[in-house]
Amino acid sequence: MGHIQDRWWKEERDPVTQQVTRVKTSSYGKGLRYKVRYLDPQGVEKSKSFPDRQKKRAEDFLLEVESDKREGKYVDPKAGEIKFSKYVETWFGGQSQDAATQENLRSQVDKRLVPFFGGMAMKSITIPRVREWLGSMGEAGLSLRYQQLLFDRLSSILNAAVEEKIITGNPCKARSVQRPSPPERRIKPWLEARMRAVQLALPVEYKIALILAAGTGLRQGEIFGLGVDEIDRDARELHVVRQVRIVGNQLVYALPKSKKARTVPLGDGVLDALDDHMAAHPPVDVTLPWDRPGGDPVTVRLVLTMDGGAVRRQVFNMGIWRPAFEAAGLEYREREDGMHGLRHLYASSQLENGVSIKALSAHLGHHDPGFTLRTYTHLMPTSHDKSRKAANRLFKPKKRVDGLETA
Repeated sequence: MGHIQDRWWKEERDPVTQQVTRVKTSSYGKGLRYKVRYLDPQGVEKSKSFPDRQKKRAEDFLLEVESDKREGKYVDPKAGEIKFSKYVETWFGGQSQDAATQENLRSQVDKRLVPFFGGMAMKSITIPRVREWLGSMGEAGLSLRYQQLLFDRLSSILNAAVEEKIITGNPCKARSVQRPSPPERRIKPWLEARMRAVQLALPVEYKIALILAAGTGLRQGEIFGLGVDEIDRDARELHVVRQVRIVGNQLVYALPKSKKARTVPLGDGVLDALDDHMAAHPPVDVTLPWDRPGGDPVTVRLVLTMDGGAVRRQVFNMGIWRPAFEAAGLEYREREDGMHGLRHLYASSQLENGVSIKALSAHLGHHDPGFTLRTYTHLMPTSHDKSRKAANRLFKPKKRVDGLETA
C-alpha cells in the first residue's frame, strides 16, 4: 500500500517522554509539499507530488492508483508523456507490412494527424482536443468519407496506446465525440449504353480494359497485371493472381487486394475479345519487382501494356480513360466514372442473371459476402412479383377490364 509523505513537516519523538511533536523540515516552504509514494504492478517504486493545500488531491490519486492496480487498469502517469509523433512511429510497425498499405498509412498520418497532434503528449489528447481536430477537418473542407477514414486511423492509434498502457482511455470512443458519418450512397451502375459509348471511344489497343472490367469484374490493377498464363481456355476461367500497383512512385507486381488470389468465370464473348486483342497487340514480357521497389524481379507476359511496359494507372486514367468520355460526348462524373464503376455494372448484371451473392462475392474478391450484400442488395431482383404469384395460386384473381389479372 502506498503512502503520502509531507515534505514540509515531520514527526519527532522525545526519547525520554516519548511525546511526538511535528517540526518543520529543511524543505519547508520549498517545492511541492505532498509526495505520493507507491509501488507499480511490477514492484517498482513510483511517486507523484502535489502542492500545498492539495492533500485531498494526493489522497484521491493514491486511492485511484491502488484501485487501478487491483482491477488491472493501472497506467504509469509518466508513460503518457511520450509525444504523439514519437509514439505513432511504433504504431506503424504493428500495422500491415504491405508496402503500399504502409505508404498510404504514413501519408494519411503525416498529412492530417501529426500536424495537429504531433507535439502533444499522448495523455494530452483529450476529448476536447479530438473535437477541436474534428472541427478543423470540417473547416479544411475534407469530405466526410475522408474524415471518417482519418478518425478511424486516430482511434486505432489511441486504442493501441490504451492496450500498451500508455493512456487510460481512448477519447474517440467518448459519447460526446461523434464519428464523421457520410450519407449512405447507393451505387448506381452504368447504363449499358454509356458503357458502349465509352467502349467505342477508347483507342482500339485499350478497349480490352473496359471489356475485362465489365465482363469479369477485375479491378484496374488486376487488369494491368493479367498475364497470358492466367487465361484458362479449357475451363473458361481467369485466374486473378496479381495486380500492378505503385509503391514509392515505382510500378511493382503484388497480390490482389486482401492478398487473395481468385478464379473468375470467363464468358465466351470476353474470351473472344481477349483473343482478338492479343492477335492485334501481342502480349509483352514485362519484369517488375515483387511487392516493393527492390523486391525480387518477376517477369509476366502481360495482356495489356503501354509503350512496351506495364500500364501506369495515372497515365492511363488521365491520358486514355478520361479523354474517351469527351470523345464520346459524355460528361465525366468524378465519383461514378472511374473504371471501378464497371465492377458495379458487372455486379448488377450478375445479380440480374441469378448469380448468388456468395458467388458474386468470390468473383469480385471481396473479403466477406456480407460486404457484397450490403453494397449491392438494392440491385437484387425484387421478390414482390414472386410473392404476388404465390398468393394468386391460393386466391385466383379476376380478369380486369384491361385484360390483366388483378393482384
